[in-house]
Amino acid sequence: MHCESIYFIGIGGIGMSNLARYFLSRGKRVGGYDRTESPLTRALQDEGALVRYEDNAASLPAPFLDRDTTLVVYTPAVPDTHGELRFFRENGYTLMKRAQLLGQITAASDAVCVAGTHGKTTVSSMIAHLLRQSPVDCNAFLGGILRNCNTNLLLSPTSHLTVVEADEYDRSFHWLKPRIAVITSADPDHLDIYGTATAYRESFETFTTLIRPGGHLIVKRGIALTPRCDASVKVWSYGETEGDFHAGNIRMCDGEILFDLHTPAHGTIHHISPGVPARINVENATAAAAAALLCGVAPAFVRPALQTFGGVARRFEFHLRTARIVLIDDYAHHPRELSATLRSVRTLYPGRKITAIFQPHLYSRTRDFAEAFARSLTLADEVILLDIYPAREEPIPGVTSRIIFDRIHATRKTLCTAQQLPRLLRERETEVLITLGAGDIDRLLPTLKRVLSEKYLAPDTPGFTDR
Repeated sequence: MHCESIYFIGIGGIGMSNLARYFLSRGKRVGGYDRTESPLTRALQDEGALVRYEDNAASLPAPFLDRDTTLVVYTPAVPDTHGELRFFRENGYTLMKRAQLLGQITAASDAVCVAGTHGKTTVSSMIAHLLRQSPVDCNAFLGGILRNCNTNLLLSPTSHLTVVEADEYDRSFHWLKPRIAVITSADPDHLDIYGTATAYRESFETFTTLIRPGGHLIVKRGIALTPRCDASVKVWSYGETEGDFHAGNIRMCDGEILFDLHTPAHGTIHHISPGVPARINVENATAAAAAALLCGVAPAFVRPALQTFGGVARRFEFHLRTARIVLIDDYAHHPRELSATLRSVRTLYPGRKITAIFQPHLYSRTRDFAEAFARSLTLADEVILLDIYPAREEPIPGVTSRIIFDRIHATRKTLCTAQQLPRLLRERETEVLITLGAGDIDRLLPTLKRVLSEKYLAPDTPGFTDR
């Protein structure tokens, strides 16, 4: 179809907003609906998008009423009862899932697609940063805001490479056409969609069949899946200490992590220090460097690029970092992610009291992984549990944060609401505080930062406005 206008239902989502930005850059008329205003929707409006917060098809702007020139893009998180979505379906508009549209973009370029239960946002952002810091360059559709350039969309006038975060929710990544695929993990998740761990794993195996002939698969060593690639696809393994690409000589030094990267074709790249000093980033940087080297990045660019990687918003992001108090925010919302993040904090701050504030994400995920969440959170010295963030789900009878709370052992624990949290922190002694979750817990950070700063820091303390 001849598309002059594109209307996004859920335009404020991190994955939808980068597509909206992409089509704004190509001179298309872009609009869309989102439930609530956010920094992302305000930024889109500033860039020229028409954003609405009312689900009312009767008031749709005129430019989006021509079904012959308007493409409607939606995500699987939008319910079928959504009024605008029903209007577009009933009136013969061309509708496309976000994943389908992204799949068309990957088919028209050499795509580097990063999949995994966890790690995919950081690894894809690292790959994009590595490519951008070298003559190879790239376009990128990221699942988070890359702090180096404060955006989730990177565009290049010359590069044929496109870096994409490959989302497994609703099997969305099956629309992609990678030349290089990375799989960071395949721990069961989204069981509300897949039903069983076996079906979840099989979806990743199907993803490996989509790699183009002559391409590459970079897969975390030890993942419980069997690649089903074309015979011409080269399969590489990676890991923290094992694999075709792996780290060695890992050491901590003054709050930094240093390691050497061993590669199968480029020897050893020494003294790499990831810009975000979380232990998990040794493994993430190894995967990213493997992909970048296979894309043609010269080894000389790898160390300086990884050192200048500023991280992704809400991925092990420091908001206070002083000798007296530390405040970190992380998007972790799966038990394995919580464990990795809390172990990284423990490695960085041995002997310090670690307090974790966790906001569970989704009733179904809380139900399916309550025991595992409790085990992970026991790695903290103190746990504060908030109410479940429902996102797209309706409540499930009997499923609340308490089913995690009751299973946490040998750790001081508290159930509280977001409104009670500031008072609680004023009363408790805190040394290292980390907020965890994929919901709206990050909206509490300005208040938490103010409370901790007022309690522990003078206004001129170094690190008072660290981030």
